[in-house]
Amino acid sequence: MSRYARATRSRPGPWSRLRSVAGQAFVLQLLLTLVLVAAAVVAVAADAHGHSTLDARRRSLAVAETLAHSPGMARAISDDKPTPQLESHAEAARKGSGVDSVVVFNTHGIRLTHPETPLIGKRIVGPAGLVRDELSGKTITETFRASQGPSVVSAVPVTRADGAFIGGVSVGVKVENVNSAVDRRLPLLLGSGAGALALATGGTALMSGRVRRQTRGLGTVEMRRMYEHHDAVLHSVREGVLVLAEDGRLLLVNDEARELLRLAPDAEGRHIGELGLEPHLTELLASGRRVTDEVHPCGDRLLAVNMRSTDRAGDPAGSVVTLRDTTALRVLSGRAEEARERLKLLSDAGVRISSSLELTGTAEQLVDVAVPRFADIVTVELLEAVLRGEEPEPPYEPLAPHRTAVGGVPPEAPVFRVGERVVYAPATPQSRAVKAGAAVLQADPTDTAEWPAGYGAEARHLLDRGVHSLITVPLRFRGVTLGLATFWRTRRGEPFDEADLAIAGELAVRTAVCVDNARRYAHEHAMVAALQRTLLPSGLPDQDAVEVASRYLPARGTVGGSWFDVIPLPGARVALVAGKVPGQGVHAAATMGRLRTAVQNFSALDVAPDELISHLDELVTRLDLEHDPDSHGGRITGAGCLYAIHDSVSGRCTMARAGDPGIVLTRPDGTVDIPAMPASPPLGQGGEPFETVGLSLPAASRLVMYTNGLLQGPGRTAGTGLDLLRRALEAEPDLGPDETCRSLFDTVLPARPSDDVALLVARTRLIDPENVAEWDVPFDAAAVAPIRATCARTLRAWGLEDAVYTTGLVISELITNALRYGTPPVRIRLLRGRDLICEVSDGSSTSPHLRRAATTDEGGRGLFLVAQFAQRWGTRYSSYGKVIWAETALDGR
Repeated sequence: MSRYARATRSRPGPWSRLRSVAGQAFVLQLLLTLVLVAAAVVAVAADAHGHSTLDARRRSLAVAETLAHSPGMARAISDDKPTPQLESHAEAARKGSGVDSVVVFNTHGIRLTHPETPLIGKRIVGPAGLVRDELSGKTITETFRASQGPSVVSAVPVTRADGAFIGGVSVGVKVENVNSAVDRRLPLLLGSGAGALALATGGTALMSGRVRRQTRGLGTVEMRRMYEHHDAVLHSVREGVLVLAEDGRLLLVNDEARELLRLAPDAEGRHIGELGLEPHLTELLASGRRVTDEVHPCGDRLLAVNMRSTDRAGDPAGSVVTLRDTTALRVLSGRAEEARERLKLLSDAGVRISSSLELTGTAEQLVDVAVPRFADIVTVELLEAVLRGEEPEPPYEPLAPHRTAVGGVPPEAPVFRVGERVVYAPATPQSRAVKAGAAVLQADPTDTAEWPAGYGAEARHLLDRGVHSLITVPLRFRGVTLGLATFWRTRRGEPFDEADLAIAGELAVRTAVCVDNARRYAHEHAMVAALQRTLLPSGLPDQDAVEVASRYLPARGTVGGSWFDVIPLPGARVALVAGKVPGQGVHAAATMGRLRTAVQNFSALDVAPDELISHLDELVTRLDLEHDPDSHGGRITGAGCLYAIHDSVSGRCTMARAGDPGIVLTRPDGTVDIPAMPASPPLGQGGEPFETVGLSLPAASRLVMYTNGLLQGPGRTAGTGLDLLRRALEAEPDLGPDETCRSLFDTVLPARPSDDVALLVARTRLIDPENVAEWDVPFDAAAVAPIRATCARTLRAWGLEDAVYTTGLVISELITNALRYGTPPVRIRLLRGRDLICEVSDGSSTSPHLRRAATTDEGGRGLFLVAQFAQRWGTRYSSYGKVIWAETALDGR
């Protein structure tokens, strides 16, 4: 008998007996007995419950029918005070029959009797259907679960002699009060179960003693453990197992160890040094030291060795050695790590490549991801149509893309240069890939006949770097080729294989999607930018009031709604405008054009700045009410506008503002001032009046009007930008408008503006008083000729002999019109600038109209003649009346 059997002959404990066959049989009998007793109890309980419920239904119905049909019941219910007559009768019936409740109720559901006196006079309660049936005069018997447990209720209607329903009797019984069958049968069942259990215990004791005598005291647990240990060691486990004696003899070896170590069939019993193992393995096994997962070569295998001593609690000394073949595991681990790296590469590529909406940025992101994790050199080339924002059309021959991004090429050997156009011959891998629409793998690209003609002599530099394989992949999206990406590996890495071909294809697919998005974005941005350019002033008009210059800078990657305008006004005046529409894109550009057109139309009315801003505010409100706000934020409310009028005769500048556009004033002495303009809400918000601010400006003053994009940017507030603007204007007080614009863009504009920028700089001019002449006109038709003669002398003094006749005719007609249709006072003013301006004012607000006189009319041709001889004419209104003006070109203009 082995030492395992001898070691288990100790006195068995109670738990070991339960693990024996007899103990298991005893447990089985015990469970069977308990199941049978439980099943019997359940059956008896179910049977008793059924009988109890049936008995309760019968009892409640019988009591209800007896009481409902008892003599005098109908008369008592119909009485004015039924409760005193019915209460004692109902309680006697309840106590005599053993039911739980007897309730008499009328047709309204009001209790006339109840075992609990406080409930008399209140409505009966219960399930809605049950109460409904009771009040409808039906005879019912229902079982339901109440708060006290299962109950049975029976209701019987009470009728008069004519059959009319006048009330009812409801009798309730709790099922548990009639359930006594289980109590009578339960002792018998439990006694039977105890007897069966006693018999099972005796039988188990007899069986256990007999089995232990037959197995000589060795329990079944020990026998099973010995068998499982032996089977697991020698047959089941996929590890080699060696058992070594203290002197180094091999006591036990399983089949797996024989195969791993290539042992002879008679290896057991021999010394470890006689088995023909490799010296390092022999030394390790003979050492007897503790070893954990040490990897040792054995032939063409890598074995993980574990060794432990068997000297436990007096057991014979020796060692147990386990061996695992890790060769395949190492290979699989390397492949798993490689697959994990490739998945991470694709994940990083998906995130980084999609982070840019610029064609160059998208290509550069692919290069940054792929070098050096996937390839040593990467080039990305896009077709010329893509760079223009267009969709290329086949055929793509000859293939001549523009190199957009390059990575991995050292500066000292620039084989690939960004920005150059490369012409690929039909035999090159790039041309073949584009023609086939699939990736091409070339393991040996050293054949210079297949290299692009554009590489020339520089191809030798690439060969010298040890390039040994390449993959070129067309960038295709929706069946359209947008460009191609080429991946190169040098001597530092393994050549590309089919798995790499799949990775390159996946990188190309993701890049192509982002390139197409960037192409579409560039195309749309170009369209919006073109739209905005057509809506902004293409040039600034010539006028005498100011010298003006402007700049516009769109936001990075998009188009905003900032704008400016210069609008000449009659009377040697000019309107200066700066505005901002919220949002970006097509909607902002189109809205900007609408507001700029509206400002020009309102300016034609020649109204004050605050009145013009009010008209513009009403327009914005009306436009927003006409259109529901869409998902793209298509509202105009929130737009801003700054409107200023400069009069070059008086030097007076009046301005009004809505929203954020700002203005800074620089006087000729170099002082910089920010006009104190009342804060007004943006356009469309309404609710507050707009106010006009008036300033007297000397000649050569500079007005700088701007939108907030000039001041604000990442890391900079509007206050910080305003300080920079003030210092820049103070530092260079003598700059002209164009130089001022250039200087502000160089010194004040943020490196990355957060919004588009509109900048307008105007340097004021004043008309020399010698070029201004004005007279009061008596309100008499006879005064026309003297005034005309006086004006003629002034024109001759100005050296305008050629304009005397024409101007005299215009003056005569304008004064005659004022005297005939206007009211005093009447005044005339002549202004000499680049044009000759004649203004006649009167106290009437009647608007003159140009009309064509009939042949029989004696008058009506005055304004028609003015319109024929003058370059422009019109009417403007003031607080004291109106002014009719006419401009006559000088110097043949």
